[in-house]
Amino acid sequence: MKYVLIALVAIILTSCATRVPYTNEVRDEFGLENEQALRKVQFITSATIIFEKNKISGGQGTNSDGTLVTSSSKEQDRVIIPAGTKCVFDSYGKTGELIVRFEVGVGRTITFAMRDNSQSGKFYLVADWNNGAARGSVSYNNEMYTATSSSATAFLQVVKKKLQKTKRKDRVVKGLKV
Repeated sequence: MKYVLIALVAIILTSCATRVPYTNEVRDEFGLENEQALRKVQFITSATIIFEKNKISGGQGTNSDGTLVTSSSKEQDRVIIPAGTKCVFDSYGKTGELIVRFEVGVGRTITFAMRDNSQSGKFYLVADWNNGAARGSVSYNNEMYTATSSSATAFLQVVKKKLQKTKRKDRVVKGLKV
């Protein structure tokens, strides 16, 4: 009984999953060369991604009693994708980018790609950062949004798990008497 318990604990400990960045090495290790294989992979974001769109309007005039009035209004539309949000592969981009989908709908995809100057091989959020600007432009849901600077650190992760099964059968021999 003691050996069965030890074997069970060993199996549980060796089957723990860890999140690792999705890189070309991971792709090669698991043979994720084609779109059918990538559609079976569960991708996860490493950091919170925030897209914002602001609409400001205003005007000046007078009201019915002759008071001068200046009015302004601001409408803000935000898309927030928290760290650890699951997404699925949608398609490849023009130059090997991964286009992933977080929700159903036309244009509701986000592009991730390796950075030219990066040594890590991670697939980071793609936006038009305008030569080092703090905010980048990105298209989501067929509308233009501004990605916050903290979104630039977001990259794709996958869950990697090692399974090692050990089947053991113990038998205690009593011995023979003459």
